[in-house]
Amino acid sequence: MRIFFVILFSVCSSIFNGQIIKTKRGIVTIDGVHVAKVNYKSGIYTFMDLKETPMYTIEFVDKSVTDSVRDSYIKLNRIYNQDKTLEMDYVSPSAFSGEEKSAVFTCIKELKVIDNRGINIKNLDAIFTNSPKRKFDNRTKDAYTIKSKVDRLNITVNNVGEILSNGKPVGYFTNLPVSFGSEETISDKTFVDIEIYDAKSKYIGRYITTTKQLKSAGGKTFTLYREMSGRASILKFPTYKAIAERMAIMDPNFIKIQEKVTVGEVVRDGIEKDKK
Repeated sequence: MRIFFVILFSVCSSIFNGQIIKTKRGIVTIDGVHVAKVNYKSGIYTFMDLKETPMYTIEFVDKSVTDSVRDSYIKLNRIYNQDKTLEMDYVSPSAFSGEEKSAVFTCIKELKVIDNRGINIKNLDAIFTNSPKRKFDNRTKDAYTIKSKVDRLNITVNNVGEILSNGKPVGYFTNLPVSFGSEETISDKTFVDIEIYDAKSKYIGRYITTTKQLKSAGGKTFTLYREMSGRASILKFPTYKAIAERMAIMDPNFIKIQEKVTVGEVVRDGIEKDKK
């Protein structure tokens, strides 16, 4: 019985000590006290004080880094001093939380720019003075590394199925459909695989339209299309350029990729190019 009361006391303590955060009709409350307001318009959440004076905005970004990895983060910007925009990680109260709940939760729990007194301008300014670095997991770091290397190749496909890197011919596709267009996506499920050769007519690999798989001559396999729960498909119908880029990743000898670049430079380059 004594153990039961100890456990009950611990549970009750955690409940009463934890903050109850709610957002209803644009009003943010902490433990039942109104502390701020939030308005959503055109993809941007604007946070205001209780007098509805706009203070800062949050915008959610979810983008494809490579054909199999996505990167999600927020853009934080002050309204009264728009000297720079910060790209930051965010936190969610649960895996099923929407953007609004995640934005409010991040402001209170992670950034601490909203507390029981309202919007904390001092803490908000401190974030812009000492901008926190994003925390990339290994999978996302690797994806940015791959993206930076592929971007340096500047791969294009012309109207006859020839693959070029920085304007120089490096390979070509065969078994192309009659209605082939270099910018088109591959949606036809044919029984004839689209094959890739290098500039010396050496077989590099093939794309199987029925399974959306790439198979290299060296035996590597990559599926370009995977269904993701709760999110749109990654690459349902790939372009010829996407196939050539992925084959360059699978077979480094197909198109030589510049290797001398640091992870920090890679991530920075990848983000900066997406801004342009």
